[in-house]
Amino acid sequence: MTRAADLLELMRLAGRRGAVRAVLGWLGRRTGGAVALVAADGSVLASSPDRPGAAVAAAVTELHRRGMPSGVVGGPGGRTVHVVTLGREPYLTLDCRDSHRHGTLLADAARVLGLCWQLEEAERAGRRMESVEAHSREAVLHLLMIGSVAAAHRIAGAMGPRLPSPVRVYVVECQERRRPTVAERLTRLADGQAWIVRCPVRLNHLIALVPAGTDEWERTIVQEVPECRVGVSDEVALRETSLGYEQAFHALAVARSAPDGRARFSRHVGLAPLLGPEGARWAAELLRPCLAYEPARQADPGAEELLGTLGSWLAFGTMASRHLKIHRNTLAARLRLIQGLLELDLAGSLADQSAAWLALRLNTPHPPETGRPADLPTLLAAPGARTWARAQLGPLGSATGTVRAWLRADARLPAAAAELGISAPGARKRLARAEEKLGRSLLHAPSAKYELWLAMTALGEL
Repeated sequence: MTRAADLLELMRLAGRRGAVRAVLGWLGRRTGGAVALVAADGSVLASSPDRPGAAVAAAVTELHRRGMPSGVVGGPGGRTVHVVTLGREPYLTLDCRDSHRHGTLLADAARVLGLCWQLEEAERAGRRMESVEAHSREAVLHLLMIGSVAAAHRIAGAMGPRLPSPVRVYVVECQERRRPTVAERLTRLADGQAWIVRCPVRLNHLIALVPAGTDEWERTIVQEVPECRVGVSDEVALRETSLGYEQAFHALAVARSAPDGRARFSRHVGLAPLLGPEGARWAAELLRPCLAYEPARQADPGAEELLGTLGSWLAFGTMASRHLKIHRNTLAARLRLIQGLLELDLAGSLADQSAAWLALRLNTPHPPETGRPADLPTLLAAPGARTWARAQLGPLGSATGTVRAWLRADARLPAAAAELGISAPGARKRLARAEEKLGRSLLHAPSAKYELWLAMTALGEL
């Protein structure tokens, strides 16, 4: 091949995606030798077709020490090593017999590779920055979910605009591969006012914290990005971000079948505010072993981390390991510790899960200490709790029996189907219809099962 033909081929390869590897592969075939990019310390950054030997690393290190931009060094077995810098570093190396004959080709390739390497390095740096920002945003969301608002503000303030408050929480569902593009578009639509996070648990979800008052944002989303489905919470304070997320997730279950692909959570009074100081005392007593826990080792999780793990597991089940960024075995070990401390069967009993869920909702830093705390049945027998329960169950209508059987079976579908005398797919369809009536998610986490269990217990239906 002539030099002109080589240059044309190099220009063609430089326009490809992954140009550096493509050029190295072509050079290896063109010369019959081992081609590599080697850093000044001798570490191999890329190679084709084979990884270079120790002689190549030694040649690069020596030339760099002497400040030489290129050179030819004798190698073992009659081979030679040709080294050319791409500017400052890395170095393009060729290890083969008579590699000195390819000096002009290597020099031409080095100029092309230098530009390709700089471009790919810039792309890698951009991806690293995107990853850092995404993880920082996720960290802020996690802190808000566990109620650490002050720490969330500190991290968010270092990244840019302060977190809005109060907010509406949005859960936007789209194809996983489209999530980065949709996130960029949503950021533009919100004019930088929304705090948008890629959901760490569900890979086809985006979570957005939007300033209260921007009431038409969800309409704009489905108009601009018609493949999306959008669930929107009530207005909540930042410390209630976890509640807002659950509301938006439930609204998303309705949005999937809504004509315009969006839905807002139907406002209702939660149980926690109705239980007052008695409820706070009960929650403090239930959670006391966790709140007072002191780890034996500094690296072990403390009280706040254990309660955060409990809340994440109640919301996401086994997917909590993604949310918490811990191994599933670590999650299992923490749950065993929490179960032992609280003396609850969190793995098998929906009653115990519901009690823990309510206790986390009622947990306050300084609960009232006067008086003996009531037990949960006493709290649920109060007139306010029973009124709340009737409001929760009212929309179910004919689906009440299906939901009751499902709750009695600790939210296990096969056992519920057996009690109803139908197949598991049939029970799933009935529960899906109950979801439509309630406007709440039952079969997917976060689920409304804890509230429904508490409501039926309050009315004596379980």
